[in-house]
Amino acid sequence: MSNPVFSRYVALGDSFTEGVGDPDPTRPNGLRGWADRAAEQLALVNPEFRYANLAIRGRKMPQIIAEQIEPALALEPDLITIYAGGNDILRPKVDIDALVESYDAAVERLAGTGATLVMWTAFDAGTFPLFKPTRGRFAIYNELVREVAERHGALLLDFWRMRDYRDPRYWDADRLHMGPAGHQRMAMAVLDLLDVPHTLGAPTLPEVVVVPRREQMRNNAAWMRGEMLPWIHRRVTGRSSGDTVSPKRPDLAPVE
Repeated sequence: MSNPVFSRYVALGDSFTEGVGDPDPTRPNGLRGWADRAAEQLALVNPEFRYANLAIRGRKMPQIIAEQIEPALALEPDLITIYAGGNDILRPKVDIDALVESYDAAVERLAGTGATLVMWTAFDAGTFPLFKPTRGRFAIYNELVREVAERHGALLLDFWRMRDYRDPRYWDADRLHMGPAGHQRMAMAVLDLLDVPHTLGAPTLPEVVVVPRREQMRNNAAWMRGEMLPWIHRRVTGRSSGDTVSPKRPDLAPVE
């Protein structure tokens, strides 16, 4: 059997798909990310390949559905990726059943196009001490998402079960987003799931450095001041890191 060839790829979601944590000042929004990396490989097998990325950091699921579904459908893609829900689950209160019910309706519309559809479960963030209280929420969300994917014939990347991501070297210094190695690893996982041959290699990880406990405490305090407190403040004040951000690739275009 021949490998699939895609012509029109549209990526939807939040910071995960926009590429936060994988900086590249030469690209729109100053980011690369797993979706760009995967698109570059998809373009190698089809000169007519076009790619759009509608994802915006900080977006909650209602915003993703309201802002990205219709534009995505209008682009008539034959490949769609979508991840949503992580920002909702981290809020103080969330109705997970209602959240996934709305997700199910959106996924049904996307699947109805006949495009190949890729979805994700959420990462098992409960393995990190800060997010341990949310582990039960994510587990419930993930089981419901698995049902949605199965119901609509979507391909599913079970991020929860990708144990190698428990290694902090796959993550950005902000501890909230994947770093370049994490995005590279994810691009490979997407292409493998699609059964698309690629030239990506496993990311080179830095050597593990044993940090003395006192230095760990200083690093944690600096991270709390520089990353976590501003993140909490935005949530309390109803603001988002994506309030002034636009999609980096709003229209289908060739991959450079």
